[in-house]
Amino acid sequence: MPERRPDRALGPGHNDFWQWCAASELRLQRCATCGELSWPVVATCEFCGSTDLAWEHMSGRGRVIAWTTFERDYYAGTLPIPWDTILVELAEGPLFLSNPKGFSWPDITIGMPVQVAFVDCEDSAGPFRLPVFERGQEAQGGD
Repeated sequence: MPERRPDRALGPGHNDFWQWCAASELRLQRCATCGELSWPVVATCEFCGSTDLAWEHMSGRGRVIAWTTFERDYYAGTLPIPWDTILVELAEGPLFLSNPKGFSWPDITIGMPVQVAFVDCEDSAGPFRLPVFERGQEAQGGD
């Protein structure tokens, strides 16, 4: 059964992001002009202003750099209280705000390696796959 979630952002660019998630792929926009990655979704590169953006597959690896636990019902019963959010620095650089899967705040440490996973969800627009993060493998050697 899909998890009920607050409404996600939809529209130009956002719909492309959700289509990639439906295929269990985390993709972000890379500017063909300056080479920078943009997140969240943009219509023009936030670094150089170009509109020549392409969706690039991300490794899905990252590390937790911050977290918080919400104990108030901000979404009118949509999410069970308390609920955790984590700020992940992706291996490719961008910061990604998400939820932990399979662990919660007592288990989180700064620098903890994580890996993207996808969970089936639904909102008022219908079903979708949400990128969340599971515990990842420790980096080996020079990684």
